[in-house]
Amino acid sequence: MDTTPAFRQELYPPLEPFRSGMLALDGIHTMYWEQSGNPRGVPVVFLHGGPGAGSAPNHRRFFDPAHYNIVVFDQRGAGRSTPLGELRDNTTPLLIADIETLRRHLGIERWLVFGGSWGSTLALAYGEAHPQRCLGFVLRGIFLCRQSEIDWFLYGLKNIFPEAWQAFTGMIPADERADLLTAYHKRLIDPDPAVHMPAARAWSSYEGSCSTLLPSPDTVAYFASDVVALGLARMEAHYFKHDIFLPVNSLLDNVARIRNLPTVIVQGRYDAVCPAVSAHDLHCAWPEAEYIVVPAAGHAAWEPGICAELVRATERFKSLSAN
Repeated sequence: MDTTPAFRQELYPPLEPFRSGMLALDGIHTMYWEQSGNPRGVPVVFLHGGPGAGSAPNHRRFFDPAHYNIVVFDQRGAGRSTPLGELRDNTTPLLIADIETLRRHLGIERWLVFGGSWGSTLALAYGEAHPQRCLGFVLRGIFLCRQSEIDWFLYGLKNIFPEAWQAFTGMIPADERADLLTAYHKRLIDPDPAVHMPAARAWSSYEGSCSTLLPSPDTVAYFASDVVALGLARMEAHYFKHDIFLPVNSLLDNVARIRNLPTVIVQGRYDAVCPAVSAHDLHCAWPEAEYIVVPAAGHAAWEPGICAELVRATERFKSLSAN
């Protein structure tokens, strides 16, 4: 792909879906989905982060609406999908199957897969399971869900954001802090909102506080909102507790299945939530992928340098054909 930096760098203007719906997945879960942009354009599917964070209207804006058929959806238990925060029948293999269910429902043969943070995790897992359905990948803020990455999130961030970590651990009694994941998981699955909501807000606010290079009250407020907090915190604890329901190191071990597909990896140099070592390890396993390290950026997709590189990537992918 041509990497000349001569493309548009800002988000596209806000737009509304031309079609949306609720898709029954099983006896428990129903998925929210939407399409915007060009109904006859090249399909692209947006995979949100978390797990459990849900999608937002601005996620449509990474893509030229004149060129792309933009598919956005909320994963099981997240956002507008129902029930919110539901952990029953909620695993990575089921999320992969849901993407295929949605693809078939929309009559799409192949699509570009775009995902950041947990969205990059799910994009890799989906691509490795269904490479024939993928045109390529745009991946941001790589998270491979290895134990070292989970431990970093729970404990290592203290070294960079001690104030946020102190608030995160402060609601857990001292005798439980040696195992923060178990302590939070116990509270997050408690059916009483008076127990699970304070825990959810604390977990999600912690992540939001660590997600940008410079302090961003708006980011923290978004993460602390009830829907985002409950979906994100409960789902992350659930997936971390179960090693994301995939074999150890499976994402790196199976990269060969998708190495032939065009890919751009965008990583903030100072991403504290998903440190650059994971993106580096992925690129070492996948040298054919274009690897872009944004020098003055943290984790969030809305960091100016990261946002610009993501839009530039979707512009370069216009050369792809859906056929």
